[in-house]
Amino acid sequence: MKVLSKYPVLFILFIITCFALWQCRNEKQQPLQEDMGTVKTEILKTNAAFEKQISELILLVSENTTEKTLQKKFETLRKTYKKMEWAVEYFLPHSARFINGPALPEIEMDEHTELEPEGLQVLEELFYPYTPENKEETIRLLKKLTNKSNTIKANFQAISISKDQIFDALRQQVFRISSLGISGFDTPVAGTFLQEMPYALEGIRNTLQLISTDQSKDKALKDLHQAIDSAISTLKKNTDKNTFDYVNFIPDHLNRISSLMLEFKAQEKIPDIEITSALSKNAATFYSEKAFDPNAFTPGKEFSYSKEKAALGKQLFNDKILSDNNNRSCSTCHIPEKAFTDGLPKSMSLAHSELQRNAPSLNYAGFQHGQFWDMRKDDLEGQSSDVISNKEEMHGDLNVILGKINRDPKYLPEFKKIYKTQKAETWQLQNALASYIRSLAKFNSDFDEYMRGNKSAMTENQKQGFNLFVGKAQCAICHFVPLFNGTVSPNFKKTEQEVLGTAVDGGNTAFDKDPGRGKFHETVASLQHSFKTPTLRNISKTAPYMHNGGYRTLQEVMNFYNKGGGKGFGFKVENQTLSDAPLNLTDKETEQIIDFMNALNDR
Repeated sequence: MKVLSKYPVLFILFIITCFALWQCRNEKQQPLQEDMGTVKTEILKTNAAFEKQISELILLVSENTTEKTLQKKFETLRKTYKKMEWAVEYFLPHSARFINGPALPEIEMDEHTELEPEGLQVLEELFYPYTPENKEETIRLLKKLTNKSNTIKANFQAISISKDQIFDALRQQVFRISSLGISGFDTPVAGTFLQEMPYALEGIRNTLQLISTDQSKDKALKDLHQAIDSAISTLKKNTDKNTFDYVNFIPDHLNRISSLMLEFKAQEKIPDIEITSALSKNAATFYSEKAFDPNAFTPGKEFSYSKEKAALGKQLFNDKILSDNNNRSCSTCHIPEKAFTDGLPKSMSLAHSELQRNAPSLNYAGFQHGQFWDMRKDDLEGQSSDVISNKEEMHGDLNVILGKINRDPKYLPEFKKIYKTQKAETWQLQNALASYIRSLAKFNSDFDEYMRGNKSAMTENQKQGFNLFVGKAQCAICHFVPLFNGTVSPNFKKTEQEVLGTAVDGGNTAFDKDPGRGKFHETVASLQHSFKTPTLRNISKTAPYMHNGGYRTLQEVMNFYNKGGGKGFGFKVENQTLSDAPLNLTDKETEQIIDFMNALNDR
């Protein structure tokens, strides 16, 4: 008490100083829990502009304004959305689907129902071209878009967002631009994506500046600003999707931006979001080694990938023990030299008769949500048991097989060692086989090498082929870079199916009536004759093509796409998702695209 009476002021100052130091220390330990109000303010400001522009567009439509004026206003609206796309896609993914998702019904698989498509891509189809007959429908959809803008406002007024979440969202946006944005995925009719990309990049740049701790000392931020400005400058020099240099823009600009994002993260000491995602948190680009985590596609943690599981799975894959009477292995129909296909139009049954479909490649099958052409199984674990038990394929009995394995001195010790159980179980057998298939994705093609900075890895012809693949031919709006399958980046949580109007064979004279995924969803019109979009990696090794093996060469496949799919050949395919507009590719351009696809072969 003497201290209090003698030095009351000093004591109080001492207490205040200690409290301030403790509070400062606590803030440094938990800075990411604070709400980033300034960032939210900017999102709300952009959304207010978005809502205002919707209202202005409704008025213009009501007043029967010219098509050109409406299109110009609509393009401005889309650019405004691009500024906040990073936030809406990350924090409100369901709303994002109905703001800027494909102009196709959203399918509720469990209920076998379809939800009406809406949003910017549906409106794009109404504005390009615009006809007064669609006036009421256009206004109706614009009002629904206003409702979505109100949803954005209500949510961002209520939720808290942290620095680590913001960074993760911005990084995802860079990868979204590097795959969907660069391909024109969300502007398939107007094709204005190269004009919109600068606004998406500006949204990233401006937000990074807001979350930087000390801009004057933030070298990574300055480098990012310079890289983003350079990318924007390049984009503004050429907005023609048919002549843009995609093959160099990606490694020179987009890959540089995504790499610098990790430097910014390190400088700002931003921790990882604690979720398993397909794209590794430490991947500098889409093309970094081990950029993708196969565990994002497994049914659960106990199914996680390991080299030991893959090695065991490889033995089982090549062992006839999995079939009835020990007369067939998985490798019978999935031959490594043929990129794990069998080279036949349709696989052969145990009785040597044709099965219904072509054997799909197993390369990169681990990066899909939906196995088999009709996507009837969600994952590789389910796929393996389906094949083993199918009476026409392997006609195996899982219980009998497990009995053999548990008596086998070669297999039982391995199962015990890996799975820590006294005997092999069904899920473990499935998981071992699935793990081997997950190991087949090598990501070491000439294309990958080129994107990693080796500019001599592809020929000039192949580089031009990639530019055509992304631009004029529009292949990349279904075969998404970098997996080149239908798994949608940057979250990779959904694999798409398409209705192409495929013919019986490359002659394109008769429509193939295989219902595909529609067999399991008979009341869903949009799924009839739909099939999974497979990867194009190693495609030159997997002939013949399509689900029915009816197209012998890639030239036949390209001819089918060039004419506009089934509709282009006169088939009545009301739900065709492939555009029926001819691509008008020349023979040379077709050859260049095929030459590029050769660069997707693993070494």
